[in-house]
Amino acid sequence: MHPTPRTDDTLAPAVQVLAFDIFGTVVDWHGSIVREMRALYPAVDGDAFALAWRAGYQPAMARVMQGGQPWTLIDDLHRAILDEILPRFGLAHLGAAERAHLNRVWHRLDAWPDSVQGLTRLKKRYTITSLSNGNIGLLTHMAKRAGLPWDCVLSAEVFKAYKPSAEVYLGAARIFDLAPAQVMLVAAHHDDLAGARTCGLRTAYIERPHEFGAARPKDVSPQPGNDLHARDLNHLADLLGC
Repeated sequence: MHPTPRTDDTLAPAVQVLAFDIFGTVVDWHGSIVREMRALYPAVDGDAFALAWRAGYQPAMARVMQGGQPWTLIDDLHRAILDEILPRFGLAHLGAAERAHLNRVWHRLDAWPDSVQGLTRLKKRYTITSLSNGNIGLLTHMAKRAGLPWDCVLSAEVFKAYKPSAEVYLGAARIFDLAPAQVMLVAAHHDDLAGARTCGLRTAYIERPHEFGAARPKDVSPQPGNDLHARDLNHLADLLGC
């Protein structure tokens, strides 16, 4: 069951920009990495590899934000995590070129089946932008390959802070010369949405039950506080009258 959409007429007109989390919300990082590993290194457990790589993401960002290392692009954090986990999967022998190619799988992530159509519908009424911890080069290459129709590519790189830091959410509103309540964060992660709400942004939760693979379904039940709760981006377009 889904919560009843807002029936008042104030939400959709008040919001001018939809800012999207990317990894897991718009693109399928787990499935994409599994498919890539199956093609390149079929003897490796792609599911375990994808999960191990992603598991290093939050600790790596925390080291930067706590001052343990200078500001670092997500591409470089991904590479450091990759170098760390390769021996665990029997891939310590990979050379520099092979490691660089594998690291760029994050630039080649596939969109969820509804993403391009849903974004195209939403774009007709709203300015749509990425708002991801992924760096600008990564997000641009991803968009080009996957056909993601952004009006703007915004990244934590612009603000030298990772979500859920307030600098990212408030910075996005500032770039568009809008009040925070005129920006809606769209994400499949409750911590991201909570950070945005704290800064005064509107929020829309997107169900991605298989973000971590079909064998590990996420609890996507509604949580209090979000303005909207949608099955996917087409459903969000429906709720916003697009």
